[in-house]
Order: sequence, then structure tokens, then C-alpha cells
Amino acid sequence: MARQIRVDQIDDFFEELVVDLVAATTLEWTKRVKKATPVRIVYKGEPKGGGQLRAAWQTKIEKFKGEVTNNLVYAEPVCYGVNLPPSWGGVYRTRQNTVAGFPELIGKELEQYVIKQLRRGI
Repeated sequence: MARQIRVDQIDDFFEELVVDLVAATTLEWTKRVKKATPVRIVYKGEPKGGGQLRAAWQTKIEKFKGEVTNNLVYAEPVCYGVNLPPSWGGVYRTRQNTVAGFPELIGKELEQYVIKQLRRGI
């Protein structure tokens, strides 16, 4: 059965729906981008490390706005394939064959997630 709301409650209903959707989508984006972020492989005998890029993703959620950011110096070359360091010889590459621009591609994939969540809320 459909949810019954009075005309004077429509604005509150949709405001709550959008606020919840922004938060849920931002958290889903964070989850997916962390999973897709390559982690430096640490070989035997090397100092421990790896995973800093994945751990550096930050999520900020406001009423109608969500942000997923990574402020590490090498986040831009690894995630987007731009501003490559000289040691890369002008060629984008990761050991996990990550696709350059994967955070934006994940954002585009989330369109279906948003539609599904909206249908649940109405």
C-alpha cells in the first residue's frame, strides 16, 4: 500500500527523502571508491606500507551535499592519470591495472543506485 501523506507534508517528505539519498549515495560512493583504489603491494623484505591512498579517502555529508575527497599528493596521478610524476615516464600505470578516472566512473555507475533508492522512498 502506498504511503499516505497530506498535501501540506509533501515538502517535508521530499526534503527528508533527498537528504537521506544524498547521505546514502555519498557513503556508497566512498565504499566503492575505497574498494577500487589500488594498494601498493609490499614485497618480502620491504618496509611495511601500502594502503595509505585507500585509507585517505574522506567523506563529508551536509544537508543537500556530499563530498568524497582524497588529499594525498599522489591521489590525482593514481586516480585520474593526470600530473604524472617523472618516474612514470609519462605513462599511466598501476600494478592492479586500475582505470584512470575510476572515481568519476563510479559516480556514473551510481545513477542506477540513486534511481533504485528513490523508488524505495516513494
